[in-house]
Amino acid sequence: MIETDEFWMNKAIEAAIEAENSDEVPIGACLINEKNEILAIAGNRTRTDCDPTAHAEILVLREAAKKISNYRLTETTLYTTIEPCAMCAGALIQARVKRLVFGALDERFGAVESVFRLCDNSSLNHQMEITKGVLAENCRKIMQDFFKQKRRKIKS
Repeated sequence: MIETDEFWMNKAIEAAIEAENSDEVPIGACLINEKNEILAIAGNRTRTDCDPTAHAEILVLREAAKKISNYRLTETTLYTTIEPCAMCAGALIQARVKRLVFGALDERFGAVESVFRLCDNSSLNHQMEITKGVLAENCRKIMQDFFKQKRRKIKS
């Protein structure tokens, strides 16, 4: 079986749905190595862990670094359902992730294309290959539905 970007993004979507089931903002991430082996999968846990840094992307970077005993995650690809924020984009750069694949843009907080361009900024010491829009509609719908439901609960 040849794993495609869509295959791995579906893994990230599964993690986002698990996060949503825990009343977390439904963002999921999956990190794989050059052999197409999963190093880590996680969904947001900011509320669960009472940790503002517990974004899905940060969690997979932490887990993978421990797993391979190296904070440099070269030759890896990170799949995430939503465009990373500035914190997560910065962490991807620090980890030297080779490739980033994301689903939907985040027009308010996105730091890859929407608000800032950190991941391919030539002023920084590391740039990564970026693929955007993989299963974007699915990723966007999960987020929109989550926040619509939250707003309905507030009104009731």
